[in-house]
Amino acid sequence: MREINVSTLTDVIERLCIEANNHLPQDVKCAIQGCRACEDGEIAQGVLDNIIENFEIADKENVPICQDTGMACVFLEIGQDVHLVGGDLTEAVNEGVRRGYDKGYLRKSVVKDPVRRGNTGDNTPATIYLRLVPGDRLRLTVAPKGAGSENMCAVKMLTPADGEEGVRSFVLDVVKHAGGKPCPPVVVGVGIGGSFDSVPRLAKEALLRPLDEPNPDELYDKMERELLEAINATGIGPQGLGGRTTALAVRIKAAPTHIAMLPAAVCISCHALRHATEVI
Repeated sequence: MREINVSTLTDVIERLCIEANNHLPQDVKCAIQGCRACEDGEIAQGVLDNIIENFEIADKENVPICQDTGMACVFLEIGQDVHLVGGDLTEAVNEGVRRGYDKGYLRKSVVKDPVRRGNTGDNTPATIYLRLVPGDRLRLTVAPKGAGSENMCAVKMLTPADGEEGVRSFVLDVVKHAGGKPCPPVVVGVGIGGSFDSVPRLAKEALLRPLDEPNPDELYDKMERELLEAINATGIGPQGLGGRTTALAVRIKAAPTHIAMLPAAVCISCHALRHATEVI
């Protein structure tokens, strides 16, 4: 059994909140630059040039990539041989977010109540996803999620008779409906299976797989490539102004489900697919 003080989590999350908001992962930068090389329209080229210039300035000046610094989604993979000591896990996570958003001068966007509103003033509480895994390590990922793309996400309870084509049609419908609102080129996370409450998590977790890493399942790898081609054929283009690049990638994550169900979820990320990870 390995003991980890929750204060260590607070320190790491504080740092990751700033890193994720200020620096795009290298695979995302490469995907954007690759799409720029494929565009032949002047407007689309100009938009992608601006996006590239923006993340380069963010890197150099250590400032946020986007003014919407998002809700803090915190993924914790906790080894079953880890014993957390020194306080409450949830409060330790929220304290890390609180410090990170204050120290990094990041916009506080969380309200206390969905109807009555009222800003919490520190971007807490975070959305926390816990998963127990073998081992004595703890893996933390902070993924700030902005509202422009989150508002375009969707869940649909398909039936087994809808099959693969039903999932494909649903994904395309969601992307077409979103149009330019989620700041394309987007990354499309797709969850398939599980249940009504778990399939959106699959879709959001799918966004964490590196864009240069193929799906290990041949069926879903093929679906990802074909859906990407179909999405880019819509012509929505960068920022919705037309072009070859509407999406950088499609990422699918599947799970077992009930014989009478085929849940599907689409979680769209803007081109600023922000996340940072550390293992302790």
